[in-house]
Amino acid sequence: MQFLNAISSSVPLLASATETVDSSMVMAAVLLSLVVIYFASKVGGELSNRVGLPPVLGELVGGVVVGISVLHLLVFPEGGTDSSSSLIIAFLQSTAGLTPQAADGVFAAHSEVISVLAELGVIVLLFEIGLESNLKDLMAVGIQATIVAVVGVVAPFAAGTVGLMTLFGIDAVPAIFAGAALTATSIGITSKVLSEIGRLNSKEGQIILGAAVIDDVLGIIVLAVVASLAKDGEVDVTKVIFLIISATAFLLGAILLGNFFNSSFVRIVNRLKTRGELVIPAFIFAFVMAYLAAVIQLEAILGAFAAGLVLEETDKRKELQKQVIPIADMLVPIFFVTVGAKTDLGVLNPAIPTNREGLIMASFLIIVAIIGKVITGLTVFGQPEINRLAIGVGMIPRGEVGLVFAGVGAASGALSKPLGAAIIMMVILTTFLAPPLLRFVFPDPASKTTDTEKLVLDGAGATSLTIEQPQLITAQSPDVANLESAPDSSES
Repeated sequence: MQFLNAISSSVPLLASATETVDSSMVMAAVLLSLVVIYFASKVGGELSNRVGLPPVLGELVGGVVVGISVLHLLVFPEGGTDSSSSLIIAFLQSTAGLTPQAADGVFAAHSEVISVLAELGVIVLLFEIGLESNLKDLMAVGIQATIVAVVGVVAPFAAGTVGLMTLFGIDAVPAIFAGAALTATSIGITSKVLSEIGRLNSKEGQIILGAAVIDDVLGIIVLAVVASLAKDGEVDVTKVIFLIISATAFLLGAILLGNFFNSSFVRIVNRLKTRGELVIPAFIFAFVMAYLAAVIQLEAILGAFAAGLVLEETDKRKELQKQVIPIADMLVPIFFVTVGAKTDLGVLNPAIPTNREGLIMASFLIIVAIIGKVITGLTVFGQPEINRLAIGVGMIPRGEVGLVFAGVGAASGALSKPLGAAIIMMVILTTFLAPPLLRFVFPDPASKTTDTEKLVLDGAGATSLTIEQPQLITAQSPDVANLESAPDSSES
């Protein structure tokens, strides 16, 4: 996703729409859409949390319910729909006097506004995640994260492309496109779930996050290659080399920037005395970094993440984290609900003949998508106690990144309807499976601290177990038994 492209494409559209339609109608449609989004995110998140699943999964499901698949409250033109499919537009026609002639313009304009807000939401999300991550910890797992990312790109790409060509007789270009869609990893969804379950700063979390960042860079390069291949049948080597160099320079430059920018940022903030003296300069920096990333044809979210990493090193990080949270609470749900709303579950209907072929290919792609990422955990070395399965599972969700691949492929005409449906189904299932699987493979850290297991040795040498709170003691020596008989100061 390119935030810059979204802005540039929406401005003329909004301008043309407001020339023929009252801007108040566009605003009314945007406000109603936000009501739907926030309601869906809150209900979905609360229900998901009550059944022990990450709230982000509930937000995605809430988006599916209000989107093109079920209620048609939140639909978008890129899904092949028009104003007649939107219940919000129908509501405005019946209550606010919106004319049928102006409906298409209002629908297109308000959809662009919501899409841009969703892009802004994921930028804020990655900025927040960067603030919660530790640059030194990420650099400490840099080599391992790089290996995980490379394997997570090469394995599913090769298996998917070769499998589609040999098993299904798919031509080279669409097979390569589908294989490229398998390489994606949704850093937004994975990092959000890791943060929710308290594993973002664990060793596994840092490897997953570092690998997802590298995977995103590699994914952009792969997307540029296959898009070029689909467009004119050949790869623009110059463009590929440019992307590799610019991506490397940007990430290294962001890391080096942190070594001298931190003190300057703090000095500037300390001189400001009006409201927003900390959070406004921080977002200026984040948006500048996101802009620079978009300008050099990288992901804007990578720039925002890099900005968060830089500011995490400052003395103001804890205060800044607290101030960013309410802003993220307003914008991030728009992103997750929109991703779900744009997901068309109609491709799962086997009654449609074209979907049957797509279901078979989708089954193959789903298997490759899961196995191709799970095996990445096996490449981690020198960490005998690390949770390798969790690392592999954390790389599974394709999310919005996979939808970008599917969208570009559909727009280029390289994908047949069955293959396009298969890619969308793969994106849906990997996105929805990853959050509960992450919760499953990571034991709940709270369970390790809620109870205290005290081993008391009786006179016969037998061991009896008593459960008390709030500390965990696992030592099993006679010395510990003597300590247990002493008064416990922590309970006073």
